[in-house]
Amino acid sequence: MCQATRNILWQPAQAWVRERNSRTDLVLRVGSGQATYHRYDPRTKQHLINYGVRMIAAKRQPETAQGWLSTREIRERGYFNGEVSELNLLAHTCCHEFAHLLQYSAGRRHLGSVHNPYFYEALDQLHNSGAADATRHYLSEQASSAGVELSGAVYELPNPARQRQQWQVGDSVCFGEGSHRKQGKIIRVNRKTCTVSVTQHSRYRVPLQLLRQSHSHLLDRVSSQV
Repeated sequence: MCQATRNILWQPAQAWVRERNSRTDLVLRVGSGQATYHRYDPRTKQHLINYGVRMIAAKRQPETAQGWLSTREIRERGYFNGEVSELNLLAHTCCHEFAHLLQYSAGRRHLGSVHNPYFYEALDQLHNSGAADATRHYLSEQASSAGVELSGAVYELPNPARQRQQWQVGDSVCFGEGSHRKQGKIIRVNRKTCTVSVTQHSRYRVPLQLLRQSHSHLLDRVSSQV
């Protein structure tokens, strides 16, 4: 993804960006967590795009891919014919973060105005110009050369209404992995999330697809049937 961003997206735009801010450069890196973002440092004149490995892992499975903004953008704005797949999601993520770079370079990114009309103009242009398709093709070729499979199979995304039906207020649930795993009880079932009370003063809005039944909830169900 870093190579695709530099070779496919940055190189054609580099002169335009530097006309607005000379000696500007781009740093690309892979982060160990989920955070994926664009950031600009005026002291070093460096744009930074960080791709989180946990974000990549999440977008490789339909169950965890559906909660991401990039998934909604592909479906609602018709990018890649509205088809959500592992390959389309990763290519679109490159374009999404690069659109933030273009937005910032044009002076159109402000506090409280991030995903604004200019951002989507830039993102639409990346798709309409063929840059998104070129990014997708580059990712596919590079992955194949490295022996990594990036599937273009279209996801069958879970139905949110059906997901909501399996949860009820009072259910014991858990979410997160490893040291970040948390357990609590559902206190509200929302349209796309459940509000989970973990402690008396700690509540989380958790996407439906990230919830799992906790061991205590399974025991409760077994006890009720005895």
